[in-house]
Amino acid sequence: MENQKQQLQDSFGRRFKYLRLSITELCNFRCNYCLPDGNPCDTPKGGMSLLQIETLVKAFARLGTTKIRITGGEPALRKDLCEIIALCKSVEGIKTVALTTNAFLLKRDAQAYKNAGLDALNVSADSLDPRMFAAITGKNKLQDILAGVDKAVEAGIAQIKFNTVMLKQFNYKGLDAFFEYLRSHPVTWRFIELMQTGDNGQFFKANHVAGEQIKETLLAQGWQRIIRGEEAGPAQEFSHAEFAGNIGLIMPYSKDFCATCNRLRVSSQGKLHLCLFAENGVDIAPLLASGDVDASCEAIRHHVMEKKFGHFLDEGFTGATKQLAMLGG
Repeated sequence: MENQKQQLQDSFGRRFKYLRLSITELCNFRCNYCLPDGNPCDTPKGGMSLLQIETLVKAFARLGTTKIRITGGEPALRKDLCEIIALCKSVEGIKTVALTTNAFLLKRDAQAYKNAGLDALNVSADSLDPRMFAAITGKNKLQDILAGVDKAVEAGIAQIKFNTVMLKQFNYKGLDAFFEYLRSHPVTWRFIELMQTGDNGQFFKANHVAGEQIKETLLAQGWQRIIRGEEAGPAQEFSHAEFAGNIGLIMPYSKDFCATCNRLRVSSQGKLHLCLFAENGVDIAPLLASGDVDASCEAIRHHVMEKKFGHFLDEGFTGATKQLAMLGG
């Protein structure tokens, strides 16, 4: 039975059972909404050690966290990714280990991820048109990625979702192609509102699409809202009797988006971020390196009480987030 005294919650009573763990800031794609020029020269090359990650996951598990999502940058750029998956899965109290990836190695490594203990997979795919995909990501890899997802299905990874950042001047007119894919594929396709960061101001103004517009279309076409689970992320999900797959909407600019926040973030450099758009983060790396789970728990619990209620995105606030690869979105 969970120790209620150990439950991690903030001053607004929100409980945090979900950790997004970045293991690298590096990415090998050049998505136009994130890293159009590739990684900058000052991008840290290294990430936390396995000892630091183990200490961190044990601390969060002791505080009631049950789900770990491994993110980047692109986490598959770390050669020890399977070790990290297995480490997270081995910690008592962690029920779900998920991975968010651009899937450039998924066709090769899907079975290895499953063998290591991976439960869930989110794959970034911003178009089903190969030319548009290449225009957005800088990589002509769509067919490889879709083949990788097929391999993940074969490997037995049951929870598979696609992520698409909606861009007015690029993929927004291609919504019908996503819907058609979902008629026969039992996956969830999530559409994400473009978020303003420190580096994408002009691009944001030209390409932001309000998720509420898509939601109105879904409801008009008979899609039904799915009840949100305790470990679920911020997406509103919808199902339809005529479709094998579901649709998710992540709408950070919508009213009350932050009210049900259940997740915290730790960067690849060992900084605790209370919000994707918080300031620079709190450096807990030295505590993690010492292997001191008790002290790490106390530090995390203390800093979570400083979490603000909202992200202030609607006021143009981007905090220290220059681009989404810093914390994996």
